[in-house]
Amino acid sequence: MRIGKKAILLLEDGKKFVGKNFGYDGEVLGEVVFNTSMSGYQEILTDPSYKNQIVTMTYPMIGNYGVNGEDVESDKVQVSGFVVKEYSKVYSNYRADGSLGDYLNKYKVCGIEGIDTRSLTKHIRDKGAMRGIISSIDTDVDSLMKKVLASPKMEGLDLVKDVSCVEEYTFTEKSDPGLLAYDMALEKEALNIVVYDFGVKKNILRKFNDRDCNLTIVPAKTPYKELLSKYNPDGVFLSNGPGDPAAVTYAIDNIQGLLDENMPVFGICLGHQLLGITLGAKTYKLKFGHRGGNQPVKFLKTDRVEITSQNHGFCVDMETTIENIEITHVNSNDNTIEGIKHKTKPAFSVQYHPESSPGPHDSDYLFDEFITLIKINK
Repeated sequence: MRIGKKAILLLEDGKKFVGKNFGYDGEVLGEVVFNTSMSGYQEILTDPSYKNQIVTMTYPMIGNYGVNGEDVESDKVQVSGFVVKEYSKVYSNYRADGSLGDYLNKYKVCGIEGIDTRSLTKHIRDKGAMRGIISSIDTDVDSLMKKVLASPKMEGLDLVKDVSCVEEYTFTEKSDPGLLAYDMALEKEALNIVVYDFGVKKNILRKFNDRDCNLTIVPAKTPYKELLSKYNPDGVFLSNGPGDPAAVTYAIDNIQGLLDENMPVFGICLGHQLLGITLGAKTYKLKFGHRGGNQPVKFLKTDRVEITSQNHGFCVDMETTIENIEITHVNSNDNTIEGIKHKTKPAFSVQYHPESSPGPHDSDYLFDEFITLIKINK
């Protein structure tokens, strides 16, 4: 790993930022976005929903508590690139087993530090998320721009196929009971949950295991008839994931089949968007998305505001929702849809991440709601 070499971040509109590289010495393309979380950078780095994205952290110092082998959401770093104001070369944490820079280098992920991340964030807020490139091996702006403009846009991109598991597996790991926001007062019953893996985060699976569910995670393209006959699930979970939901047509077809069979369904993030499309709504790309652990969401049934963890660039269009959809949650900042449920079938979803990791635990109750829904429909 080389630290301190000149690196360039170039956006597709010509905006340039010059800094120093850390992590992998190389070049990477992706959609440049920002995340407002103050901590949890390792969970962010390993979240499959960030596939093909260059993530900018708005918090000014990153890396000061190092990395470890436990705080991961998948088996590798998923982001394309990482942008910080100041990379802390010194880390201190009793759980740490390495530095952030070495971690990025291990997975060949380019990082850039020493740029004005406040200016970059404001630029993205004004102009929108856009394609970009980080390079520490090519400093010619014209050359870099050609590479950026030749890279694919996020619209129309099916990235689920790149992050989904290739064969079924089980998962038994639980989260730290001391971190649970609610005591598990529900009657214990081992429910069989099948998870459609569109890029699932491990902490989602831990939350189900905390509730003594039996989990089977299956590839995104598993036909719903095979899923029902082979696994006999009590409920099906639609996971988070990257890319444009409208491009994941095979998932939409399978979700429709589950609804026709009256199977209880719960979706998070991309799973929420896919459920919305299945029910007849459309999705659209947000200007700069919602990413961070401090997003306020109003639960319309109670008018209670939950502080949530979010990571999404697409949204269910409120203007295209139809009669069988009830909007349950809205974003308090921009009034976009954050939750829906079917009025007659056992299916609901949320746009945000109730499993946190990183983020607050205000919405942890939604996993209990799904279990209750399953029991009502058994």
